[in-house]
Amino acid sequence: MPQITANNLQIEYETFGPQAAPAILLIMGLGAQLSRWPVELCNALVDRAYRVIRFDNRDCGLSSKLDDAGVPNVGEALRHGVPPSAPYTLADMAADSVALLDALGIERAHIVGASMGGAIAQIIAALYPQRCYSLTSIMSTSSHPDLPPPTPAAARALLAPLPATRDKESLIEDALKRQLAVASPDFPSCPQRLRETLLDEHERGFHPRGVARQLAAFLGSGDRRPLLRTIRAPTLVLHGANDPLIPVACGYDVAAHIPGAVMRVIDGMAHDLPLALTDVFADAIAGIAQSPER
Repeated sequence: MPQITANNLQIEYETFGPQAAPAILLIMGLGAQLSRWPVELCNALVDRAYRVIRFDNRDCGLSSKLDDAGVPNVGEALRHGVPPSAPYTLADMAADSVALLDALGIERAHIVGASMGGAIAQIIAALYPQRCYSLTSIMSTSSHPDLPPPTPAAARALLAPLPATRDKESLIEDALKRQLAVASPDFPSCPQRLRETLLDEHERGFHPRGVARQLAAFLGSGDRRPLLRTIRAPTLVLHGANDPLIPVACGYDVAAHIPGAVMRVIDGMAHDLPLALTDVFADAIAGIAQSPER
């Protein structure tokens, strides 16, 4: 896959579909590499006449790492009830996404984000309205402090330290347990495929220091409700009814603060992108992309 310079970073990306087709930019969540957007979903969107771009965020996968910025002590900050010190913000990551569009010569795109990527997508729609045809925010939040927290099991999956033994097999088993803690109960992943995906990600770009910096950026992002109220792009908020990490109330809050947003809840979906829902996701994204501009 190619790399390109965007916002003074090297960004690893991949494109699907004809260059002349309308573009969909997929933004992944915390510590998740571009491969977490299933190739089946990318191809399904191409079948619906779009060009699809997926990429590694900064500090993830094969994109630039910001190790000179140090590693924030997220656990210590949470124990004291204060936002962690973050070397960059979600707005900086939104600027990365827009700079990637610039580097690829794409004037405007349909912006789709999952989890933390949904928060980044919201910021793009608000701060760069001229670059955003439509917004799809998947299993994300407004980050309002009064919204319900993750379940204890999901919080442990997010925040638990890495295993003391850090050989490859131990780390893969740890990643598998974390993923299964937030996986969709009604749409289970193929165990072999999930293990192979985690193994590929480990070998491609295991980088826990980058995850800590991204998490600090997300936890320190603050309440986006005032920003959400400024969004004018056609917007779909997509959320699993069974999400233990970012509860569905968080999705409802996003939709409530974006004028005209459409809220869609999927029963049996938790905090992942099950292959069984590929056509559901593709139809939903294409549907909002075809909405008339407001």
